[in-house]
Amino acid sequence: MDSGAPDSWPRMAEVRQAVVESASVALGLRLTRPWLWDGLDDRVRRRVVDWLLPALGPSPVDNNWWFFGLTVAGFLQDAGIETDRAAATIERALEHVDQWYLGDGWYSDGPNRSFDHYNGWALHFYPVLHAHLGDNRELLDRYGPRLHAHLDAYTRMFGAHGAPLPYGRSLTYRFAAAAAPWLGALTGHTPLTPGATRRLASGALRYFTGPERDREPGLGPHREPDREPERGPDREPEGGPDRRRPGRGAIDERGLLTLGWHGPYPPIVQSYSGPASPYWAAKGFLGLLMPPEHPVWTEVEEPLPVERGDAAVALRPPNTLIQSTASDGLVRLHNHGTNNHVGTDEDPCYARFAYSTRTGPASAGVRDNHFGLVLDDGTVTARGHAEPVGHGPGWAASVSRPLPGVRIVSATLVHGRAELRAHLVDGAPPGTRVRQTGWAVTRPDESCQVHAVEGYEPHARVVDAGSTLFGPRSQVAVLDGTTGEGPSVFVALVSLTGEEHLAPLPDLVTRIRVEGHAVRVTWRDGTTAELPLSGDEPGPGSFRLTEGRTCGPYGT
Repeated sequence: MDSGAPDSWPRMAEVRQAVVESASVALGLRLTRPWLWDGLDDRVRRRVVDWLLPALGPSPVDNNWWFFGLTVAGFLQDAGIETDRAAATIERALEHVDQWYLGDGWYSDGPNRSFDHYNGWALHFYPVLHAHLGDNRELLDRYGPRLHAHLDAYTRMFGAHGAPLPYGRSLTYRFAAAAAPWLGALTGHTPLTPGATRRLASGALRYFTGPERDREPGLGPHREPDREPERGPDREPEGGPDRRRPGRGAIDERGLLTLGWHGPYPPIVQSYSGPASPYWAAKGFLGLLMPPEHPVWTEVEEPLPVERGDAAVALRPPNTLIQSTASDGLVRLHNHGTNNHVGTDEDPCYARFAYSTRTGPASAGVRDNHFGLVLDDGTVTARGHAEPVGHGPGWAASVSRPLPGVRIVSATLVHGRAELRAHLVDGAPPGTRVRQTGWAVTRPDESCQVHAVEGYEPHARVVDAGSTLFGPRSQVAVLDGTTGEGPSVFVALVSLTGEEHLAPLPDLVTRIRVEGHAVRVTWRDGTTAELPLSGDEPGPGSFRLTEGRTCGPYGT
């Protein structure tokens, strides 16, 4: 405990991040207490307790950090140490999280609208696991159904190649995204079958640590239960990890997880991240708490939701829309209600209109999946705070105010691989330029199509957008337009796909009309849909699809 010693543990009063690490230390001690803690001498245990106790104080950050104190308190309770103080810490933490629960299995990570993987790897993880380890039926009955509800939609956020959506902060935790499905299986609070749980978890692990071919859609989804393999060229050699299989850089030459996504990628590293931060990924191994004879290990893996068919699912609390297509295993999230760091320096992992399991976000230069006003100096306004205004079958909508007196209503409607993106700009002077961008494409097996429908110039242009999680170079298609007198409507058709033989986007639509405060669409298969906007819009008018541009990597 001597802060001057080379092997000292940093005190929480000196290094705030030590509060985070205290939860991992305490959870490890709780899980292994009979083999580790109970065998330590009193002097060592006293030093560890002295280091842990400050975590029982109020959280220095008003978000999921409250659960670090809860986790420390759970271990101390089990060990019979400071039990009254520990109980008070647990009660206080649960009071905070209950304030942030918005229904349907979704928490906001603090008193804001932050919705991301922290729902699974912190906000559900800590209270449910605490209740399970303490055999607290009252808490399990309160928090278990919330986990069950969350998993019902959460499983749709994984691509067929196993990738979780790169959406939100701390993405370097990678396959920690499998923690919540494992926890549901461990406690019985899950809508997933055992085979579906392992398919999701093993797919996420293989995506980051397996060879390139394991990350492609359709490979390995229905494996038989694992058995002792014969040694071969694709098996781990005797004596340790195979250094020839680095998992696209997720694991470096030392066998350690890197700060990034595939490989090291500084743009997604948060200010609080340290060299060992990627090891929150260890939560993705929570399934190892279940014995070998548990059905999650013995049943055959089953397909993920994205593999069963196309889907468009609106999530009420975050006001996001999940769009997936079975033909290419792609999952896309359309964001109409999540905010974290907003303003001119908006967080690209929160502020974009859309995210996918194979693209972006671009971290510099042109913003992908963005709509904004072009100022006189050429800069484009940030999205700013996105206020949810509604959602329905296949659509979601939000309002933002990028400049004083300017209000933009934005909505997305999806059908198959097609996305109809509409914006109503109110309050901008006539002649104000606007800009809509598409997906940041890096790979030769993905393409983004963008077609102007209303308000934009007829031809899209393609620009370089810099690096993304998926590669050092990306390209984005851009549509340019200009506001008219009064409120102005801008509509575009967009598509991101991995399909090899693409039909032109206009072939997917029969008719698009504006009627009152709604854009009405008739798709080529005869189904119709309505995309609602609000505000004073022009009267009914028919939109004709104009020539667009297909954007592939490096101009292909």
